[in-house]
Amino acid sequence: MMMTTNILSAILLLCCCANHVQAWSTAPTSFTPSTLHHRRSSIVVPSATLLANIGRSWGTTTALFLADTTAASSSTADEECTDNNASKPRKPKSGDIVTFTLQRFQSTDPNSIVEPHFDTSGTLQLRLNHGNYLPGLHDLLATMTPGETITGSTIDAGYGSYNTQLVFQIDATQLQVDTSLVNVGTMLAMGNGMEVRVTKIEEDGEKLMWTLDGNHPLAGASYEVDVRLDAVEEAPSHWEYYDGDDEKKSSSKYDVATFGLGCFWGGELAYQRLPGVVSTAVGYTQGEKVNPSYEEVCTGSTGHTEAIQVVYDPNVASYRSLLHLTFNRLGDDIYKQNQVGNDRGTQYRSGIYYHDEEQRQIAEELLESYATADREVFTEVKEAKVFYTAEEYHQQYLLKGGQSAKKGASESIRCYG
Repeated sequence: MMMTTNILSAILLLCCCANHVQAWSTAPTSFTPSTLHHRRSSIVVPSATLLANIGRSWGTTTALFLADTTAASSSTADEECTDNNASKPRKPKSGDIVTFTLQRFQSTDPNSIVEPHFDTSGTLQLRLNHGNYLPGLHDLLATMTPGETITGSTIDAGYGSYNTQLVFQIDATQLQVDTSLVNVGTMLAMGNGMEVRVTKIEEDGEKLMWTLDGNHPLAGASYEVDVRLDAVEEAPSHWEYYDGDDEKKSSSKYDVATFGLGCFWGGELAYQRLPGVVSTAVGYTQGEKVNPSYEEVCTGSTGHTEAIQVVYDPNVASYRSLLHLTFNRLGDDIYKQNQVGNDRGTQYRSGIYYHDEEQRQIAEELLESYATADREVFTEVKEAKVFYTAEEYHQQYLLKGGQSAKKGASESIRCYG
């Protein structure tokens, strides 16, 4: 639906100077109005009411997590089954570790989509409904049983469907701006957090009409996949410290680890890239308040620190290798109290939060090697406590922002853009 307005009071003000022009990013992003100002300064074009009822912009987390799956055909490999229900293959449930093989993963329109920032071929793993891959792929795998192959399935590419209600017109002559700075393709950031692209400029008598589009330029894009579900396994059951009681012993072959590395965005991406890591999540731990919000944790009054929880296969990625990555990320910040990089405060303190005695022993052993007579190590080593998962927009934040999470990727990690 095309909406037209030429009333200045309807938009309050659209300020477009050179500093308000954004270059278009070819990578999917997931900034919501609430996140644009958390970690980085935002480009803001003051406005209020014009877009109030239009809905979300292309850059919201909601857009990234829309998914649609259409199975074209499927087949199930022959396998031996018994009458014992426990031995029969089952569909994965949320939280399960899923092993699958992507036999084909390609854009339905190769000319209009960017290279995915996650692995798209070979045998892969994920924790169902816990990120790291497109939601459409999670949804598709949830319908399958081990040994089953689905071909020709179409999944949303993560940019959402094209929404005609996000296309509208304004009369630029009613704005107190230098219109010569705006061309077709110019990006404008509205004051409500919505980003729009100028798609058309035309004169209509004394009016100068701009057509603005709030959709991501890849909205409606999709992938076609052929995938085989290889295995469904239980995730670890000990998300907090486990005292070794055999009656409580987890049957999962996977382990969980929790680390505090200051700002959790960069650390999470580093763990995502490590072979053997199945899933990651960012959140808050070691505090008193139940289920704190990001804003509450940022005050430093809840006692929590930002943390990253990692599910991994110890046969591929040892706990020791995770610690080496941790210390490599921290560098000399292990000698700083309540500080990692430029982030200061108790909520940014570094820590290793062990889930069992073996993890504790390895962590203490490695940390001791960093201590010197004149340098005290401030990275804390404590029992893992309740881990409160952070808000959705924080999860896999840098992957959503266009940085590679492929296994073994070596590109520099940019924590702030």
